[in-house]
Amino acid sequence: MNSPNQPLPTFDEVLLCTPQTTPEQVELFLRRCLTPCSGGEKIYTMLYADELSYDVSCRAEMLFQHLQCYNSTYRLVILCNCEREHSYIPSAFSQYKVHMIPQRPLPEIQKYLQHHYRVAQPSSSAASVFKHNMCVGIVSSKRAGVGK
Repeated sequence: MNSPNQPLPTFDEVLLCTPQTTPEQVELFLRRCLTPCSGGEKIYTMLYADELSYDVSCRAEMLFQHLQCYNSTYRLVILCNCEREHSYIPSAFSQYKVHMIPQRPLPEIQKYLQHHYRVAQPSSSAASVFKHNMCVGIVSSKRAGVGK
């Protein structure tokens, strides 16, 4: 958010982890991040890494230990649920742990995201469904099963 015109991360910079994430997906992601010539100034982010299976987590840690010695300038952020801090990845990377508190107020974060997720030219796209021609939106309900 310090550079409002900087583009948001691209698909190759973010790995959204689930229990079904494969070792190959994690390996490809870590190689992009930790290979010296491919990274550049990108910041790579693993989201919900605590949800990786035990086997995938072990392989990810071993590959990280192996590849990090080839590149000292990598930029990797691993985000985990604080309620699952004792799962494999948060434990294995605990020496790098930083507790994160948002540094900006919510309205400022929302304004920043609106800048990046607004469709430039209103058209007959799905963006017309969301407020202010946003190309993403969140639909939620306090009640289950209301057709969201």
